[in-house]
Amino acid sequence: MPYCFNCGSKLPDDAAFCPKCGTKVSAVSSGGAAATVPSDELREALTRMRVELEKAFNVAAKEVQQAFEAARNDIQRTFYKAPLTCPNCGEKNPASAIFCSKCGGKLSESTAEHKEDKQPI
Repeated sequence: MPYCFNCGSKLPDDAAFCPKCGTKVSAVSSGGAAATVPSDELREALTRMRVELEKAFNVAAKEVQQAFEAARNDIQRTFYKAPLTCPNCGEKNPASAIFCSKCGGKLSESTAEHKEDKQPI
């Protein structure tokens, strides 16, 4: 026995319309079951759904792109930190240094030289 695609109720074998919701169904197909014809309302609903899904995917794509950009920037900041200049002797030390390699003085992040133009290759 065939079923209505719109409301799911059982259809009589010779039905042209669903007795419960009135949805038009085609004549008996070669497989012996009544095929249903999508209503205009269903087509419109599917079209609206497609539009909303496209919007959602576009928003998600932008958010993913922003997340990748932020991660890339974080990685670049981690790998390309400016060297630290010792406040005692002026020696330039690696960004990860805690003590000066020349005089042994304590270094801090606030002594870093700002080189904004340094870009990775």
